[in-house]
Amino acid sequence: MKILLIYPYFLEDRVHEEEISVVPMGVYYVGAVLKENNYDVEILNWHKVNKASCDVIKETLIEKKPDVIGFSIMHANRWGGIEIARIAKQIDPKVKIVFGGIGTTFLWKHLLKHFKEIDYAVLGEGEYTFLNLIKCIEKHNYKKIKDIKGIAYRKKNKVVKTKPAEIIHNLDKLPMPAKYFNYQHVSLTRGCPGNCTFCGSPQLWGHKVRFHSPDYFVNQIELLFKKGITFFYFSDDTFTLKKDIVIEICKKILNRELKIVWVAISRVNYVNDEVLYWMRKAGCIQISYGVESGSEKIRKILNKNIKTDQIKKAFALTPRYGIMARAYFIYGCQGESWDTIQDTIDLIHEIKPLSIIFYILDIFPGTALYSDFKKKCKITDDIWLKRIEDIIYFQSDPDLSQDMILAFGQKLRMNYYENLAGFTDDIEVIDDKELYELHADFFSRLGMTFDYGDYANIEAIKDKDRVAERLYKKSLDYHPDQRSFLGLGIIKQKMGEYIQSAKILSEGVEHFPESEQLNICLGISYLNLREYNKALPYFLKFKDSKEANYYITACNEALGISKI
Repeated sequence: MKILLIYPYFLEDRVHEEEISVVPMGVYYVGAVLKENNYDVEILNWHKVNKASCDVIKETLIEKKPDVIGFSIMHANRWGGIEIARIAKQIDPKVKIVFGGIGTTFLWKHLLKHFKEIDYAVLGEGEYTFLNLIKCIEKHNYKKIKDIKGIAYRKKNKVVKTKPAEIIHNLDKLPMPAKYFNYQHVSLTRGCPGNCTFCGSPQLWGHKVRFHSPDYFVNQIELLFKKGITFFYFSDDTFTLKKDIVIEICKKILNRELKIVWVAISRVNYVNDEVLYWMRKAGCIQISYGVESGSEKIRKILNKNIKTDQIKKAFALTPRYGIMARAYFIYGCQGESWDTIQDTIDLIHEIKPLSIIFYILDIFPGTALYSDFKKKCKITDDIWLKRIEDIIYFQSDPDLSQDMILAFGQKLRMNYYENLAGFTDDIEVIDDKELYELHADFFSRLGMTFDYGDYANIEAIKDKDRVAERLYKKSLDYHPDQRSFLGLGIIKQKMGEYIQSAKILSEGVEHFPESEQLNICLGISYLNLREYNKALPYFLKFKDSKEANYYITACNEALGISKI
C-alpha cells in the first residue's frame, strides 16, 4: 500500500517565506508512525509547486501510484490541497484523499460538504487516528470507519464526525521521525499557555502543555546531526516554558558535543539570565518574542497577557548573551490608530530589537477573533469558498481602511530601518570570558545581515557597509572570527583599500589557514596590488576549486607577460 503525505502550495507568495515553506513537524510524526507499522510512505513538500505546475503534479502521481494521499492543511494552503486532490482523482478515482492539520480541524464540515474530492478529514492530533484509518482502508473494512475516533467523513451524503480522539499524554511514546526523515524543525512541546485571540493553538492543543523528555528531544537532534544537519528551528510556541528542562537540554547538547546552531521562540516572561546563558552556550543565536504592539490597550484586546516591563527586560537581557532578539508585531487591530502606532514605535526605540517581523492582523478559523467575526458580520464558513487565504481584520472594521493600514505599515517599517544602525551601536554584551568566542560569532553574524543578508537590499538602511564594518571590528575585539576577517577584507576591497584588505585577510589566514574563502579573498587582494607571486600560493592551496583555478590562470598569465 503506497501512501503519500503532501504539504501543498499556498495561493500567495510571502515576504517571510521561511515561516511557512517547510513541512509541519506533525507530518513527520505521522510518517514515522506509518513507517513503524511497515507502510510504504513518502513525504512531498509541494510548497514550491503550484497550479501552473500541473504537469509535474500529474507525472509524480502517475509515477508514485498512491493508494492514499494525506494532505497537511494549514488553512492558507487548502486550495492547493483541493486542486492536487482533484488531479489525483482524475488519474485514479479509487485513490483515497485524507485532509488533516489545523486548517482541516477547524473547517472539516465546510471542506467535506463542498469538496467531494476529500474522502476523510483527520481532526486534531492525527498520528494514530490516521494509522487506524489506513488500516481500515487497507482491509476495505469501511464499516469500522465509524469506530475510529477523531475523523469526519460523508455517510449517505451527510457529513458526520466521530468521537474526539484521546490526546497523546506521553509524547515520548511516538516513534522518532529522525529515524526515517531529514528535517530542521524540531519541537519539545505541544501546546501554549497563552490564549491570544488571533491564535488557533489553544483550540487545537488545549491549554495544558505536553513535553517530550530532554533525552528524546536531544536524541532526535543527535540523529539529525549525524546525518549532517547542523542548523535547527526549535518550533515550540514557548520553548522556555520550563527553564529546568531547557537547561538540561542545553547541557546534554554540550556534553554530546553537538556543534549545532539553532533559533527558538519564547514569551518575554519566560526568560532569565540562567536560561539565556545555557541556551547561548548550546548554540542558540536568536529568540523570537511575540510583542504584538507597544500599546497595552491593543495587547489587552488581543489577550496578549504580557506587561511592558516584561518586554523591556527580555529585550535587554537577550542580546547581553549574544543572542539576537527578534520581535513579532501585529498592526491593524481593533482600536488601532496613529496614537497606538506611535506607542509601538516608542517601544521599539526602547527595546531596540535587532530583527522585526511586522504582520497585518489576519483572522483564521479556530481563533476567538474568527468566532467574533462570524457573529458580528453574520457570515458562515462558506466564506472560504472564495479563493482567499485569510480574512484581514481591517476589512470588517469601519474605523479602519486599506489606505490607513498601508500607511501604518510604511511608518513602522521606515522608522525601524532608519534607526536600526543606531540600535546596533547600543548593544552591550555580558563581560564573561567563557562567552567571548560566542560574542564574536554574534557580532559577525549581525554584521553579515547588513553585508549580505536580510538588510543588504533595504534602501532605508543607510551606510550598510559602515555598520557591518563596525560590527566585524567589534567581533574581533572579543575573539578571532573567520566571518569577521572575511567581511572586513571584502569591505576594504570594495573601497579599493587593497593593502588594508591584505593585512586583515592575512591575519585571518593565520588563524584559519584551511579557510578557502579567506585564502582566495587574500589572493584577490594581492592580484589587485599586482603582486602575482604573493597571490598565487593562496590559490594553489585550493587548486581543485573552480574559483581558485580561474585566479591561478590569471596569475600565470600575468607572470608570463611580466617575463617577456
